Amino acid sequence: MKGEDILLIDIREVAIFADYFVICSGTSDRMLDALATSVLDKIKPIMPQRGRLEGRTQEGWLLVDFGAVIVHLLSPDRRDYYRLEELWSQGKVLLRLQ
Repeated sequence: MKGEDILLIDIREVAIFADYFVICSGTSDRMLDALATSVLDKIKPIMPQRGRLEGRTQEGWLLVDFGAVIVHLLSPDRRDYYRLEELWSQGKVLLRLQ
């Protein structure tokens, strides 16, 4: 697992509450806030459901929920701790950016 990767995971075969997870790291509170703002702004025109932001940057984990797509924005230590890639390893990794 590389904490700096951006992953797109297809979880349709293993979960009923969403189709895809996007997992991304931000190295500071400001970066996590900027990533969340950017995700909300860029995805808004193409997603039918309005994104809902949950979490606080001080806790190191923000979640942007679009219904079918859930974007996880984590600090490196929270990403290493929760290991979402391992937890959802039955899903299919569609994209990995380093």
